[in-house]
Amino acid sequence: MAQAIMEQLKEATAFIQKQYSDRPQVGIVLGSGLGNFSDQINIEKEISYADIPHFPVSTVEGHKGKLIFGNLSGKKVVCMAGRFHFYEGYDASQVVLPIRVMKMLGIEALLLSNAAGGVNPSFKVGDLMIITDHISFDIRNPLIGKNIPELGPRFPDMSEAYKKDFIQKAKAIAAKRGITLREGVYYGVTGPTFETRAEYKLVHILGADAVGMSTVQECIVANHMKLPVFAMSVITDLGIRDEENKITHEEVLQAAKEAEPHFAAIFKDMVAAI
Repeated sequence: MAQAIMEQLKEATAFIQKQYSDRPQVGIVLGSGLGNFSDQINIEKEISYADIPHFPVSTVEGHKGKLIFGNLSGKKVVCMAGRFHFYEGYDASQVVLPIRVMKMLGIEALLLSNAAGGVNPSFKVGDLMIITDHISFDIRNPLIGKNIPELGPRFPDMSEAYKKDFIQKAKAIAAKRGITLREGVYYGVTGPTFETRAEYKLVHILGADAVGMSTVQECIVANHMKLPVFAMSVITDLGIRDEENKITHEEVLQAAKEAEPHFAAIFKDMVAAI
C-alpha cells in the first residue's frame, strides 16, 4: 500500500510538472464558498482534477475542482479550488493526496481555509477564526497504515500543528487592515450531517471553538512532511446559540461569500509575508 501511494504521488507530480514547469512556493486550499479567491491570482495554468492521475474529483457544491497555478503577492502559488472530504466516500489517503503532491511540487508553506460552525458563544456568522490548534479524535488519521519514510517519520510531532509565527503574521496583517480576527480550536468531524445541538454543545465542552468536516487530515500530513501550516475558518453558522436555528449548505455558502473580501485580504498579505 505504501509503495502504491508513492507511485501515485510520483505519477501525479510528474503529470503536473509536464503541464506547468515552475516551482510553486506556497500552496493554498480553498474551502466551501471561498472559490472566488482564485480571481486574486494572476493565473498561468489551470488543471482539472479529473485530468490528473489518481486525483479524486470534487463532488460538493462550492468546490470548483481544479488546481490553479500563478502569481500572487509576488510569489508563485498553487491553489486548490475545491478540496476532497472523507464523507464523499474517499479514503483518508485520497483526501490528502493533493497536499502531498503540492509538497513534492516544491511548496514551502501551506495555507488552509474552511467554512466552519461556531460553537464559541461569542462568535457570530461571518467571523474569521485563526485556527490555533485542532482536535482530531473524530476523524480517521491519514497516517494509519505502514509509514512512508520518504514522506515523514512514524510518529510526527503535532505540538505546533499551526505555525505560531504564521499566526502572529496574520494578526499583524489584520490589525493593519482593521479586520477583526478570532482565534480558536477547530474540531474535526467526518460529516456529512451537520451536528445535532447536543453534539455542538459537547464539542464546545471538549474545548473547541469551531467544528468542521475538513482541514485536520490535511494539516496532519503537512506536519508529517515538515510543511508549515496556517489555517483560517470562516464562521458560517452557529450551532450553539439559537435553539430554533436550522443550518443548510446554501446558507453556509452565502455566509462564506459575504466574508470572502476580508478572507482574501488576509490570505493575499499572508502569501507576501511568508
